[in-house]
Amino acid sequence: MSDIVLVDTSVLLNVLDVPGRNQNRNAVLDELSFLVDATDHLFIPMAAIIEVGNHIAQMAGDGRLRRQAAKRFVTLVRDALGGIAPWRPMNFPSDEHLLAWLADFPDCAMRQMGMGDLSIQKEWAELCKKHPMTRVRIWTLDGDLAGHDH
Repeated sequence: MSDIVLVDTSVLLNVLDVPGRNQNRNAVLDELSFLVDATDHLFIPMAAIIEVGNHIAQMAGDGRLRRQAAKRFVTLVRDALGGIAPWRPMNFPSDEHLLAWLADFPDCAMRQMGMGDLSIQKEWAELCKKHPMTRVRIWTLDGDLAGHDH
């Protein structure tokens, strides 16, 4: 049975080869190849799409490199939306989900967890409920989201 894998910002930054955020690129590309071969179901949370775009926009230095990274990002997201990438974007959360996440945010903020990571955790938990017999995990290089594997 194929696993369900939520792809985090840290992984996408390496896939996109974003300067300064691509230290694990070779390992990430190896893992991606493994997951694709295993026919796992890969999803990009909306928070990761937004966060990657923000990281690219805030790149210091050469504007040419920023533009190149931005174009690679646009292609990645368009391919995901068009069904020609190894992953699919997750839907934007409903008002109900967002309201529930907001209720938890003050406690998360006290643990220095941002809204992006909170939303990814909540999406992971929802997928775990919907697919109790399937492995569901967050693929991340970020310590805050590591260990989310059910």
